[in-house]
Amino acid sequence: MTSAEGDAGESPGEAAYRRIRTDVVLARLAPGQKLGLDGLREVYGVGIGTLREALNRLASEGLVIAEGQRGFAVAPVSAEDFREIAELRLLLENEAIAASFAAGDLDWEGQVVGAHHKLAVLERRLLAGEGADASQWKQYDREFHTALIAACGSVALLETYAAAYDRFLRYQMVAVVFRGAIAAEQHAVLLESALARDVTRAQDLLRAHVEGCVHHVVEGGALAPFAATRRRARPAPALAMALGR
Repeated sequence: MTSAEGDAGESPGEAAYRRIRTDVVLARLAPGQKLGLDGLREVYGVGIGTLREALNRLASEGLVIAEGQRGFAVAPVSAEDFREIAELRLLLENEAIAASFAAGDLDWEGQVVGAHHKLAVLERRLLAGEGADASQWKQYDREFHTALIAACGSVALLETYAAAYDRFLRYQMVAVVFRGAIAAEQHAVLLESALARDVTRAQDLLRAHVEGCVHHVVEGGALAPFAATRRRARPAPALAMALGR
């Protein structure tokens, strides 16, 4: 689940914005892909004006780029951008960890333990070579990291972190990255640190966790297929067919 997902009572325009945002974050719409308004209208079932409004909102978030008279495209990816987003995530998450660990109560501990349990179960399945849905795995990963900072006491910090996390998540979904046992072990240590209220250990571990992911993606060449011209970016098959690609 990304921060783009809303509720059933929202307006058609808000629903379209959230659907497009989720498709970008989960890499169903590929980096660099042109976003033709006529094709999008068929896929998302809203008018051109509503789509323009949604795409402009996404452009302000750095997930889409406006190309003037040429329309819109999904924001490209690069190693430099990924590193910058990773640093922003670390800045926000480490600040929130310190506040959350200080204020967290027994209910907060229970939420952290529960979130980690779901994540650990899915990680064990992935390590055993069993099939698992990538979006569900990343949903549980997100829920765990969000639970760690949930007691920080700042709505603004949590909202800013959620936006930064989604931009980081997009890179993980583009690269389909699972670093195996090391990531699972780091999550377990983060849980231990939270229950022990060991802020320094958690912050040091988080930096290793995030920087390890960046290194894995960049050095492994996962972004290389998207470094060519936007024309070559390929959307997911169902969206490609709907958008006439």
